[in-house]
Amino acid sequence: MTRTEATPATPRTAARAGRPAGGLAGRAAGRLAGGAVRVFLVVAALFWLLPTLGLLVSSLVSPTDLNDGGWWQVFSAPSRLTADNYERLLANDTITSSLLNTFAIAVPATLLVLVLGSLAGYAFAWLEFPGRDWLFLVVVGLLVVPVQVALIPVSELFGTIGLFETTAGVVLFHTAFGLPFAVFLLRNFFAEIPRELLEAARLDGAGELRLFTRVVLPLGGPAIASLGIFQFLWVWNDMLVALVFADSADPPITVALQQQVRQFGNNIDVLAPGAFLSMVVPLVVFFAFQRQFVTGVMAGAVK
Repeated sequence: MTRTEATPATPRTAARAGRPAGGLAGRAAGRLAGGAVRVFLVVAALFWLLPTLGLLVSSLVSPTDLNDGGWWQVFSAPSRLTADNYERLLANDTITSSLLNTFAIAVPATLLVLVLGSLAGYAFAWLEFPGRDWLFLVVVGLLVVPVQVALIPVSELFGTIGLFETTAGVVLFHTAFGLPFAVFLLRNFFAEIPRELLEAARLDGAGELRLFTRVVLPLGGPAIASLGIFQFLWVWNDMLVALVFADSADPPITVALQQQVRQFGNNIDVLAPGAFLSMVVPLVVFFAFQRQFVTGVMAGAVK
């Protein structure tokens, strides 16, 4: 009778036997590493959100209490929290009007970029026309043009045609500078759609418009939603273009808050709630479309 020698367990043989390679020590080390990563991410998130928390608390504290100490004093005296600052904010016609003006600028500028960018992206991806590739190279080249270069010539142009210091002028400027990125992004996304799918729709009698609305747009929904979020956030938070082209007597929220700083200096009871309110709207938009945003990013990563 021969005696079989016991062979030491290796990671491969342990895995085949259904046992973890590292045993109890390996599992413990993996859990400790995963726990350390989670703790680090939680601490980093809290540290990142600390300025936002400070702004929120400052907007709920009276200027007198805020001058007596920092915003963190409310953790020891929660009774100092009050909504009086937001009542004063809603009574400030300049701030409330500026919020409406910001919506009047951000929503059309976002919709125009989405509509025109989708149409142009489909044309560059699937339509044959003379000079298509050269025109697309021009669009890509426009991505590197900074906004500051166009401020003076566009100001002169808008002054000539009567669009300077108007909401329409600000919308057109944001639309023009948002379109190159929109066309570039959507063209690359639409080009990944299988050709066989489009050919099958054409064989069923679908024209280009129906093909675009019934096939391309539903498939490109995640990319369009991601683009809409980026465009809306950029326009909503913009101050430079609004400061140059918007009506100084009826500005958007970013310029209105800057005017409050210039005129009143330490007007914290208006600045803090106004800044937090202007920040809440982009957050609501992002969380409302976060699923489409993540889907669009992951689809682009996979492709």
